[in-house]
Amino acid sequence: MLARALSHRSWCSECPGHESNERLEFLGDAVLGLVVTDYLFRTYPALPEGQLAQVRAAVVNAGALAEAAEELAIGPALRLGKGEDASGGREKPSILSDAMEAVIGAVYIDGGWAEAASLVMGLLGERITEAAAGPGGHDFKTRLQELAARQFDDLPRYDVSADGPDHAKTFSATVYVNGSACGTGQGRSKKQAEQSAARNAWQFLSDRHRERADAGA
Repeated sequence: MLARALSHRSWCSECPGHESNERLEFLGDAVLGLVVTDYLFRTYPALPEGQLAQVRAAVVNAGALAEAAEELAIGPALRLGKGEDASGGREKPSILSDAMEAVIGAVYIDGGWAEAASLVMGLLGERITEAAAGPGGHDFKTRLQELAARQFDDLPRYDVSADGPDHAKTFSATVYVNGSACGTGQGRSKKQAEQSAARNAWQFLSDRHRERADAGA
């Protein structure tokens, strides 16, 4: 089923007898929408319908899905026709997002609702939290930048490294504030690693500032 999810119609036209991922994409789109909608409905009881729809739209879109597909290294695994491959099809957001939905559909077929929901939330959980919090609410890079400027008149500096093969890279980040390493983090993308490091650094500096304030009281 996964092989079908990665089979673009351009490849199928060159290899008769194989089914493209379009039907799985159709199914995956519905599963994705319901997983996110169900999670938002249960997790944010105070949000009105309009805001729920805005949060869902912020994560259920081609851009977010293409980014998730890149994190899973779906592009290199795609079955593409020669022409589509030569024209950069493995990096096209439309193809990547469609394949991501097809993979979700395949996981639903093979593993059921629980497995599909686990995949979706693993890929989009952080994005949902950020979108539901509003601009800057859970963007810890922004929050750390504001804290560092306020406390130290300095801006955070990130040192990011990658480890592992191209299809399964793990990124590690260390963030420095005022010349000192204040937080580290890991993720499946550079962005995730930096956000994780920023969250840890923000918590560390906030706690230290609170302790000093309490000691001086």
